[in-house]
Amino acid sequence: MFTQMPRIWTGRRTESVEDYAGVLIPLEEAHLHSHSARSGHCEYEEVPDEASDAGNDDAAKRQDDGTGMLLMSAAEYSIEGLRREVRRGGKGRTWTDYELKSKLINKAIQDIGMGRYNWQLFVLCGFGWFADNLWLQGVSLTLPSLSAEFGVSEKTVRYTTSSLFVGLCFGSFFWGIGSDIMGRRIAFNVTLLITAVFGIASSYASSWGGVCVLYGALGFGVGGNLPVDGALFLEFLPDASSSLLTLLSVWWPIGQLVSSLFAWFFIAHWPAEQGWRLFVFTIGIVTFIMFIIRFFIFKLFESPKYLLSRGRQAESVAVVHGIAYRNNAKTWLTTDILDAVVDDLAPERRPRRLSTTGIIKSKLATLSGDRLRPLFSNRKLGLATAIIWFCWATIGMGYPLFNAFLPQYLSHGGATTPPPPSSSAAGATEISSETYRNYAITSIAGVPGSLLAAYTVDLQSPFLGRRGTLAISTLVSAVFLFLFAEFGRSPSSRLFFSCVEAFAQNIMYGVLYAFTPEIFPAPVRGAGTGVASFLNRVTGLAAPIIAATFPGDGSTGPIWLSGALILAAFVGMCMVPIETRGRQRL
Repeated sequence: MFTQMPRIWTGRRTESVEDYAGVLIPLEEAHLHSHSARSGHCEYEEVPDEASDAGNDDAAKRQDDGTGMLLMSAAEYSIEGLRREVRRGGKGRTWTDYELKSKLINKAIQDIGMGRYNWQLFVLCGFGWFADNLWLQGVSLTLPSLSAEFGVSEKTVRYTTSSLFVGLCFGSFFWGIGSDIMGRRIAFNVTLLITAVFGIASSYASSWGGVCVLYGALGFGVGGNLPVDGALFLEFLPDASSSLLTLLSVWWPIGQLVSSLFAWFFIAHWPAEQGWRLFVFTIGIVTFIMFIIRFFIFKLFESPKYLLSRGRQAESVAVVHGIAYRNNAKTWLTTDILDAVVDDLAPERRPRRLSTTGIIKSKLATLSGDRLRPLFSNRKLGLATAIIWFCWATIGMGYPLFNAFLPQYLSHGGATTPPPPSSSAAGATEISSETYRNYAITSIAGVPGSLLAAYTVDLQSPFLGRRGTLAISTLVSAVFLFLFAEFGRSPSSRLFFSCVEAFAQNIMYGVLYAFTPEIFPAPVRGAGTGVASFLNRVTGLAAPIIAATFPGDGSTGPIWLSGALILAAFVGMCMVPIETRGRQRL
């Protein structure tokens, strides 16, 4: 399945177009080989107002129809045509060398189209999503055993999840910046390695405090998976296929499923002090195997945009040639074309390399007032921004309030009152084999949700699309949280409610991850999504603390709060004034 490396890697691998002979075609023949030309699509940008001023009535009409796409023509595959293309949508804007060349690389990748390399990357990036939920659910599945072995009460042991979320917060921040400094490829591989090493080490911990520290350390690694892997996949994804971005989330419930099956096998059938250790050790080995596949078997190209930002333009072009080679396609991109398209820029607007200090300042500036102000430049965009951030924050807290402690809820729900806290192991709630079996069934029910989400987001229906699918799935999620809390008084009822909940929440998260970046304009997309992710992690960090200190026995109270938060997110989603279906932007 994976392609062997053409040369032995020693230190920093330098890509060269000479490695991929036969993929380059003359620019004037590009329209004959272009995937986007054959499919009638160009770069996913909204057509600017000046399109109609230039007499392009057909283009303006297509934009009015909501397609957000332009038909390609042979004339556009010329230096002048490419200059117009990469400047499209920037009326009155001062473009930089990096921005124009990035857009040209985007266009070249779109022309290559979806192929073998992209599908391989779909699997490898899916490993990151898989590992994220593998460990998020894995930690929650060990809580009853930790409570029993170390004599920690059922409510207090929930602080264990807080240590994981601390690691997730730091990991998301560090690797988000680190991937721009060290490169996507290093972050892509090292995050899984860190997760595997500390995950395996946690199975040998001799105290509850030691477990928490090691869980936090593995969280630092796994926290970088979603921001790094998602961004990497998007940078190599042609035609900005949002359905594939949504489909990438199918790896998330698969991670939960694998975690639940291993827990069912080990924790439910081994003594408490052995079962959870064997379980954690096993999913640590699974994570390490994924690292082996990523690092030693698959040849990952460095992000061409990262290479461009570091002044390595020739290597950036070589990567595009490598993608064409792996996809058995052709490309017209050369360094001469990149330079020719921007040769009218003033020298001071043509930086050759972004410094490490500059990258850090740029990332930190993402949260500055000046960087965020464009998100509120008009009433419609400002309202959409505020609502989306609110939804990410409420879901960030509501989701773990239920899912991070689902094994505990399934073990007693509303049927019985759990034993009172005790300083001894005997005070812990006993988790039966049936509970782990039901958890595995719940995980299976979640997988079709991501598949359905990828299908419905592009349906031409007033009730579906991005916004409709997101709102409906969120409402269903909230309703069944309330039903679980109120009527989950038997194992069968709790199983049914949790299955519907898993199905709806996987649709919700799958669409949310694809819908959010589409809402924000390209120049401030990183700022908008960065704040959303930050709010999601911070409120998620607060969830275990709330669950551990919630008044009462903690068996239903956090579920009611979770339902209220998800319901609040639903109300917000109904108020989002933007629908991005058919108007994808790269």
